[in-house]
Amino acid sequence: MATHTSPLRNTWPQALLEKAARIRLIALDVDGIMSDGKLYFSASGDELKAFNILDGLGLKQLMAADITVAVITGRQSPLTEKRMRDLGIPHLIQGREDKRTALEELVSTMNVPPEAIAYMGDDLPDLPAIRFAGLGITVPNGYWLVREHADYCTQAAGGNGAVREACDLLLTAQDKLDNALSKFLEPEA
Repeated sequence: MATHTSPLRNTWPQALLEKAARIRLIALDVDGIMSDGKLYFSASGDELKAFNILDGLGLKQLMAADITVAVITGRQSPLTEKRMRDLGIPHLIQGREDKRTALEELVSTMNVPPEAIAYMGDDLPDLPAIRFAGLGITVPNGYWLVREHADYCTQAAGGNGAVREACDLLLTAQDKLDNALSKFLEPEA
């Protein structure tokens, strides 16, 4: 099997890769991370939300590589619930602004220590969870204080492939990216 590496691999510092190599669970915010952070409403008041398809496949690749995925969001949204169900994400916590507490409650039942947790968020309610996790990740369009405290700020903006970039980081650091990509590179019959 050929060896493949994310084009960002050479930009990731060794200390970041070492932290990412320990991750067994990644928890993500939704608005501003899995979406562009904007709220869209139809004329009739229905909420609309766009999710990036690249992010979805990256999350599926993480789960296939035995990295647990969780979503913790401050808002309640049937659209978020549908998207997470479609992706097969096993842990969805909605309506929680106290993200660190929600994360601690989740991992207390899973026996996952903080150093094995990555948290990805973009705004102040995410900051305590980012600081608690062994690997804090944010996006360039996130709030400046969150960027200051995160271990890594993606190159891609939230809703524009940032989650996929974080997935590639974890898979690369754990030597699982080749396996995740292999089925797409098999020779055609």
